Amino acid sequence: MFEFSSEQEDFRAALRRFLSAKSGPAEARRLIGDPSGYDSGVWAQMAGELGLHGLHIPEEFGGAGCGWVELLVASEEMGRSLLSAPFFATVALGATALMESGDETAQRTHLPSIADGSTVVTLALAEPTGSWVPGDVRASAVESGGEWRLHGEKCFVVDGMAADLILVAARTRRGVSLFACDGAAPGLVRKPQEALDSTRRLAGVMLSDTPAVLVGEEGAAEPVLQRVLDLAAVALAAEQVGGAQQCLDMSVEYAKVRHQFGRAIGSFQAIKHMCADALLEVESARSAAYRAAWDAATGADEFPAHASMAKALCSDAFVATAAMTIQVHGGVGFTWEHDAHLYFKRAKSSEFFLGSPARHRERFLSLIGLPSELAAPVDQPHQASRVA
Repeated sequence: MFEFSSEQEDFRAALRRFLSAKSGPAEARRLIGDPSGYDSGVWAQMAGELGLHGLHIPEEFGGAGCGWVELLVASEEMGRSLLSAPFFATVALGATALMESGDETAQRTHLPSIADGSTVVTLALAEPTGSWVPGDVRASAVESGGEWRLHGEKCFVVDGMAADLILVAARTRRGVSLFACDGAAPGLVRKPQEALDSTRRLAGVMLSDTPAVLVGEEGAAEPVLQRVLDLAAVALAAEQVGGAQQCLDMSVEYAKVRHQFGRAIGSFQAIKHMCADALLEVESARSAAYRAAWDAATGADEFPAHASMAKALCSDAFVATAAMTIQVHGGVGFTWEHDAHLYFKRAKSSEFFLGSPARHRERFLSLIGLPSELAAPVDQPHQASRVA
């Protein structure tokens, strides 16, 4: 049975106290109108006081040298509090890509400043097609005069407007490669992309003869990027579990205090069933996320399959539970002033980020040797999400 150590539980408790004081839906709502989308003071505290940015970065590069179980704990608590900060982009995507690249020069150049909070980094992979498959990359890189130049368009770049460093997947004559590009490089144009979830900023990035530095071996980035996506999917799944748990907690608490016809609405059979179904969804998703994080930490062969299944289950659970929360709260659940819509928007945007649940189910079946036709069709919603 999977159990957290006492140190990991203490870390969770400390982080929850910090996020309760510094973050939360009210802060997320305030930051919607902020151009940067996050509080730089809180960002610095996260790095300096809690060491969150370097959580899974090796000590030799200025990190804490922890692992994916600790990152799961952090991501789960951040999902619960609806953190508005470029943590996922910087740590789960950017730092992970550098660590998996095997390029020690790039690691020594960038990881220390990521760990101390002075560099915000993100990964630019998806393009206008919307595919998160590394092999579908069409942006190009050409070497000229000993310097690489990038051309192409990237979409859905998380915190792309705030990033100081952008890691770009581009295709060379040898195959898909990874490049480090300064956020202020000539020929790089960033534009905000409209997103359903205003608490997690997206950007489009245009590259036109943009100078960049090769990270890792030319043409060898496709398996590296797939590994990064699997690891990031586990962090996102943990975040979804935290958000779903918070939605369930809000619903149960409201069902206890809201009265109709002289009774708490939690005593009505329909509300009981909705909350019970949501509890089952959340606990099943939590088990999947925890198993995938444990596989990532131990290097289990089954990790890619379990990462995809975790992403699929946690996406479904978060959407279903967030929709249920709106229903339980009735009319007030649809208002701007209530937190329910913030969690629902985060749930819907996270559902398709890094690949849809249907795609991850197909990949899971493929990885375990079963025909992908057994996966639910793309247009068939998950049963519990029909409450939306």
